[in-house]
Amino acid sequence: MFPAKRLRTCMAETGLVHVMAAHSPLSAVLAEEAGFDGLWASGFELSALYGLPDMSLISMTQHLDMLRAIAGRTRLPIVADIDTGYGNAINVIHAIGEYERAGASAVVIEDKTFPKVTSLVADGRQELLRIEEFQGKTEAAVTARRDPDFLIIARTEALIAGLGEAEALRRAQAYVEAGADMILIHSKKKDTSEIESFSRAWTGSVPLVIVPNAYPDLDAKRVKALGNIRMMIYGNYGIRAAATCMQETFRRIIVDGGVQNVHKDILPVDEIFRLQKIHEVRAAEARFLR
Repeated sequence: MFPAKRLRTCMAETGLVHVMAAHSPLSAVLAEEAGFDGLWASGFELSALYGLPDMSLISMTQHLDMLRAIAGRTRLPIVADIDTGYGNAINVIHAIGEYERAGASAVVIEDKTFPKVTSLVADGRQELLRIEEFQGKTEAAVTARRDPDFLIIARTEALIAGLGEAEALRRAQAYVEAGADMILIHSKKKDTSEIESFSRAWTGSVPLVIVPNAYPDLDAKRVKALGNIRMMIYGNYGIRAAATCMQETFRRIIVDGGVQNVHKDILPVDEIFRLQKIHEVRAAEARFLR
């Protein structure tokens, strides 16, 4: 079964899939070993990896290179974060073909203007497209896909932009009419009220996706009780966890004047060898290097 079909089947069978953000093949391998259902090829995490803000500074080529590398090291379905689709509807048509060929099982396109500003930054510029223009981008994405199981997920930033629930619902319904398979509703409110209210009010024919970064108390049990959310994306936890550990380890090495203390608190090199599958290389050496 192809990954896109597996993603749809998993949602149907379990009712809720858990998708972890990845920014490298190593983070993807760790997410798969942990038991996640899918991967989020995160633009935010890749931007952070380059030390850049998430403001459309990373190119499609850079993002595709990351996605291809990840797809080569995991069997998990990959949901690609393609921001605003790299331009207008014509750019979206091109992007969908590239992302399908690179190994994605789904894309998320948001209804912001290009260049975007990351959603959760305080007082960020949050400008949305006209509904009709984003409908065109959504329809273009649906038309361009080759695999009918490939998911087109339309993301509305109406709550992020402070336009309210009524506008978010209006936009979401318009995007469904344009062919979106799922709606990602995003909020930066610190509690769960906006997301829960939107979910209860949503009567559309497609399920919802959420990214519980700002409101981490909304766990799987509560999400399932809402009834129409089928995907939870953990949007920036990989890069935050990596940065946390590196920051603390590097600080300790400077304070201690060496690695004599930290070495026992981090993964041994043998575990890195395992993740690199060095045993497969050694087996190939024994077989083929004559």
